[in-house]
Amino acid sequence: MNRRINITLPNETIELLNQIVPKGDRSRFINDAVKHYIAEVEKKKLREQLTQGAIQRAERDLSLAETWFNLEEEAWLENQ
Repeated sequence: MNRRINITLPNETIELLNQIVPKGDRSRFINDAVKHYIAEVEKKKLREQLTQGAIQRAERDLSLAETWFNLEEEAWLENQ
């Protein structure tokens, strides 16, 4: 289902749009552009969340790695 909306764009944007998209395809192009933009924004947010989570868990993860390294090294030495 489609809905008609009215939007206002700067003349420069309309000129760019006219250079690339035939007048009958503007709605499809704008729809695709909006979806693409939103997908990129969501990817950026996810990357930021993953980065912040990794930073917040870094100390805990390092401690776990050190603990397991020592246990693995001990087991390795015992099995030689």
